[in-house]
Amino acid sequence: MKKRILVVDDDQDILKVLKANLEIHNFHVTTAEDLGHTEQILEKEEFDLIILDLMLPDGDGIEMCGRLREGGVNTPVIILTAKDKVSDKVLGLECGADDYVVKPFETLELLARIRACLRRTSEQNSDNISCGDIDIDKRKRIVKVRDKQVDLTPKEYDLLLYFIANKGEVIEREKIRKSVWKNSSLYSWSRVIDVHIQHIRQKIEKDATNPQYIVTVPGVGYMFDAGS
Repeated sequence: MKKRILVVDDDQDILKVLKANLEIHNFHVTTAEDLGHTEQILEKEEFDLIILDLMLPDGDGIEMCGRLREGGVNTPVIILTAKDKVSDKVLGLECGADDYVVKPFETLELLARIRACLRRTSEQNSDNISCGDIDIDKRKRIVKVRDKQVDLTPKEYDLLLYFIANKGEVIEREKIRKSVWKNSSLYSWSRVIDVHIQHIRQKIEKDATNPQYIVTVPGVGYMFDAGS
């Protein structure tokens, strides 16, 4: 079955190019030129992924992405915009977007990012996840490492799933806090995250002092190494 993609952009040329290229690669594409039209479409149809411009005639794509997430809509969102400042990218990702692509863009790179987003979503929705030596039965909440079951606390389990869902991505501690601990106010939250990661490493790594899976990125945060 073809994956359904909604492309939202006020540039007719971009809409035509994306629709043509995505349909060639076996996607079903619907287009919208503003937020009002987008909302009407989303009330009637469901999509596997949304490509969303930020600067639209009747509003800001950032606000719409935030409303979708607040409303419980988990459809992957890739922001496609001319805004290229780091602060814009951070804001876009923090509002709930899954990826951020700057115009002008290469179609092949965008296709790769689309497939990566869809693959992550498929893995998250699957009852069984395998990554390296780690196997997870989400229905039973059982984690096995090298065929041996390991016991994780509920928060350690949520944190591991979050890392695997975002494997290969460098993740800041603040983003981890917002995604895993939601709105809870943690005292010395950075230290709390570090301690939880230390405990997970002791349970899943062959050598916790030289981790292969959850890798520290100095001065930034952590990355789950998908190549392990």
